[in-house]
Amino acid sequence: MRHFLEPQFTSLGTNYTFMKPWHVEIFGEPIELGDYANVITTPDHKVRLTIWSDSTEKGAIRIGHHCLLCPGVRIQSALEVTIGNNCMMASSAYITDSDWHDVYDRTDPVGKSAPVKIGNNVWIGDGAIVCKGVTIGDNSVIGARAVVVRDIPPNSIAAGNPAEVVNAIDPEKPMITRADWFSEPDLSYRIDELDREMLEGNTLLGWLRSLLFPVKGD
Repeated sequence: MRHFLEPQFTSLGTNYTFMKPWHVEIFGEPIELGDYANVITTPDHKVRLTIWSDSTEKGAIRIGHHCLLCPGVRIQSALEVTIGNNCMMASSAYITDSDWHDVYDRTDPVGKSAPVKIGNNVWIGDGAIVCKGVTIGDNSVIGARAVVVRDIPPNSIAAGNPAEVVNAIDPEKPMITRADWFSEPDLSYRIDELDREMLEGNTLLGWLRSLLFPVKGD
């Protein structure tokens, strides 16, 4: 994993865990992923981090520490996507800072773009879409299948299409974050053991066999 995947990142933090890393696709730069990242994939739900811009000076994906990326997460940037610490992106969540085609000029490969900024400790629900120019404040939750086209303030729960604030999170109530979870002394060891167990028996021949003659579980 270190040999094939790590060099594709502009910056990759420490103590990361990639489950089935061969289903992670990285394209473009800069793409940064912080410490204690937990990236989970499946054969039919790859994690894709992609930069595609009309200028070498544009396009960036920056993800903070202690973040979770579940199967099927896609993040695409033509300008800049910034994601804070302790964020969770559920299965098939999609974050983009561009339209990817102009409304009137369908040959324009990028279209209108505006930076996306996601604060700390944000939870993006299953299948939710975060569109260009959006800022999501700290601690907020985006409901499943929501389509976020305007800013969501901190400590909010938003849902729907287009997403609207439907409830509030009490900022005075104690909140346990992923950073708190990773602060457990033996947690990194347990995750490493799980990773080793999942990769047990992996060989070069086995990898080639999975490409040519895939079976259930590859």
